[in-house]
Amino acid sequence: MTRIISGRAGSVRLDVPASGTRPTSDRVRESIFSALEAAALVSGARVLDLYAGSGALGLEAISRGAASVDLVEKAPQAATIIAANAARVRKAVGAAAEIKVHRRAVDAYLATARGAWDLVFIDPPYDLSATDLATCLDRVGGLLADGGRVVVERASRSEPPHWPHSLAPLREKRYGDTTVWHAAVGDADDQPRPRSQSW
Repeated sequence: MTRIISGRAGSVRLDVPASGTRPTSDRVRESIFSALEAAALVSGARVLDLYAGSGALGLEAISRGAASVDLVEKAPQAATIIAANAARVRKAVGAAAEIKVHRRAVDAYLATARGAWDLVFIDPPYDLSATDLATCLDRVGGLLADGGRVVVERASRSEPPHWPHSLAPLREKRYGDTTVWHAAVGDADDQPRPRSQSW
């Protein structure tokens, strides 16, 4: 069962689409948020969750004090489930947090997006090519606020992200068949490459 791990909506159940998505495991999600909260990047953050699936990452951020989240998912069934999950989380956290579900393809959404997000989650399907991910990252790099962070989750067998000049890689962790990368606003060419870690 997928659920919100911590915060005001802790233990709220999240439905998951029957196919076509890979919900982030509780273990990986807890590790992601432990790192983000240690860097004071969640409370009050404006969050963007791309390829949202069940919405677990973006809604976890809301539960832990993020100010708003935009959840982007093109699959009709998944978008409907995200909306139901968002309603449960909204009921638990109250009206203070802003939650929006966008039933659109990520590339179409980013082509017209306006805003400065503090935190962006990217958990694309396995079949997304490295080129398409690089294009997504390039667009996201121009939409981050100062000090903003990008978190990318991919299958460990996938090619690592190709970071645009606007994003500097910070850390990389492997959890079995899943690897998570963190990057921040900055010049990737001027930053040391992160060392891979297995947990």
